[in-house]
Amino acid sequence: MKSTRSKFLPPEWYPQSGVLMTWPHKKSDWIDLLDEVEDCFTLIANEILKEENLLVICSDPVAVAQKFENSNIHNLILVQLDSNDTWARDHGPITMIDHGNAILHDFQFNGWGLKFPAFLDNQLTTELYKKGIFQRDATYVNRLNFVLEGGSFESDGQGTLLTTEKCQLSKNRNEKFSRSEIEDYLIKTFDLQRVLWLSSGYLAGDDTDSHVDTLARFCDEKTIAYVKCDDPSDEHFDQLKQMEAEIRSFRSLDGSAYRLIELPMAEYVEDESGCRLPATYANFLIINNKVLLPFYSTGKDEIARNALQSAFPNREVIGIECSTLIKQYGSLHCVTMQFPVGVL
Repeated sequence: MKSTRSKFLPPEWYPQSGVLMTWPHKKSDWIDLLDEVEDCFTLIANEILKEENLLVICSDPVAVAQKFENSNIHNLILVQLDSNDTWARDHGPITMIDHGNAILHDFQFNGWGLKFPAFLDNQLTTELYKKGIFQRDATYVNRLNFVLEGGSFESDGQGTLLTTEKCQLSKNRNEKFSRSEIEDYLIKTFDLQRVLWLSSGYLAGDDTDSHVDTLARFCDEKTIAYVKCDDPSDEHFDQLKQMEAEIRSFRSLDGSAYRLIELPMAEYVEDESGCRLPATYANFLIINNKVLLPFYSTGKDEIARNALQSAFPNREVIGIECSTLIKQYGSLHCVTMQFPVGVL
């Protein structure tokens, strides 16, 4: 459904001009897994290149270019910039559409509440704009006085924002503001009608303080896919059951209940020290004509694919092995940021 609003925050299924990725390098936390993670990034990148442009921030454009399939290289844009890490979802620009023109909002990224260095990542959107990477009529807006990460919210394109209290109200982000003040800021900034808040739900091992893109996602303006836990012995069971009840209580803008798509809780995966890693099937990426779904090499992969395919009958759901990404506590959606038409 096309937005009827002249100024709106596009949903992820809105037509795209490209996707941003920030390539892993030797000075990032990926140093011990560099070959492995580059293989994963390459799989994701090549699927994107089949459909649309891919903008890649990297420290060595020549080396990165050699990893791509020649048939799609014409869609590749390489930009040499220094970065701390690779989580483009959270340090990339957040784009609005205003009467057909793209507005690039550059929010502050502070390493998920000062947990990790982010001084280079926080400059990337500004540097891309200075280099003239975006279309000339795309407008840059400096919002570096407010912390907001792209993985922390979902838009339905019609004026509804879905987010979590744990993230937006956490320490070292915007703690000087109350919930109502943050809500008012989001509504004013993105020209929203309302904000839907989730107070429950989390994933063990998650550094983001419960980004909504690990838990629940809009698939269209009347459909929400969410992580469901059926195992009472799982530590997530109570919180995710409460989150499910909250989602079931939500109503779309026309007053109807949302169509709900249950995504399975991913199998238990732990790191070398025995700590659980935040594997989730909610961390999928919608691109033109396809949906890219993280796989973790378990029997639940196909269950998740079938569930998500029902939400996207006109898009092919492609599974991509992402077990490497969760070793640094993120997944497929976290390492990408889509641009609507009018940006690249």
